[in-house]
Formats: sequence, C-alpha cells, structure tokens
Amino acid sequence: MYKKIIVPVDLAHASRLQKVLQTAADLGRHYNASVCYVGVISSLPGSVARSPSEFAEKLGEFASMQGKENGIATSSHAVTSHDPAVDLDQALLAAIADTGADLVVMASHIPNVTDYIWPSNGGTIASRSSASVFVVRGA
Repeated sequence: MYKKIIVPVDLAHASRLQKVLQTAADLGRHYNASVCYVGVISSLPGSVARSPSEFAEKLGEFASMQGKENGIATSSHAVTSHDPAVDLDQALLAAIADTGADLVVMASHIPNVTDYIWPSNGGTIASRSSASVFVVRGA
C-alpha cells in the first residue's frame, strides 16, 4: 500500500522521538516500504552541526543506524532553510514532493488553545499534502 514513508526528525531531540521512530519502522516493515528521515536545518552553525553538509552527514548516519536496528530500508533528506521554525511546513511539503513519499509519520504535541489560532505542523501537512499523514501523539 505504501512505498515511501518520510519521518521528520530533529536530531537535537532524537532521544524523545522513540515512539514515532518505532511507529515508522513498524509501518515500513509491514508495507515493505522504505523510510526516509527528513531534517530541516539553518545554514548557520547549530547545536547538532556546524554546517548543512555536516548535518546531512549526521542525518545519513542516523538513517543508517535506524535501518540496521529495525531491519528496514532507509535514506535521509536534509533541507536547508533560512529560518527552520518559520519555514518548517513548507520545507516538509517540499520534501514530500522531492522524495515521492506517500506517507508521513510525524510526532505531535498535546493540543492546546493556541491550536485554534495557529495550526499544528501535522495539521498543516495533512491539509496541504497529497500524502497520508500519521500523527503520533506523545512522541
């Protein structure tokens, strides 16, 4: 049913993403789909990497590790943005198109009052993407 799954990841908080990573791996195995880990970074030095190329390398290593640990085919897709906090939704939508993904598995937060004013990333991706979106709570 699904052929390409993308999982947005923040490498600075990868330890808090176990539930979403396991969900994506399980779906990848079930559908024999490849899983692509997508990361969005600024071109400025940050806590994870000093440059976009270093970030892409670390994201690739992360994807490879996930593949070995879970027995799935993996890849990575690094996106450089001027302001990842502002551009995240557009960067993820572009990554979906660039990778040909047909399923997005992403973490969410517990809904609160601000969701009535500003939509969540998952809500925006679900409403604007042609891919199916699986939002994992408590990830």
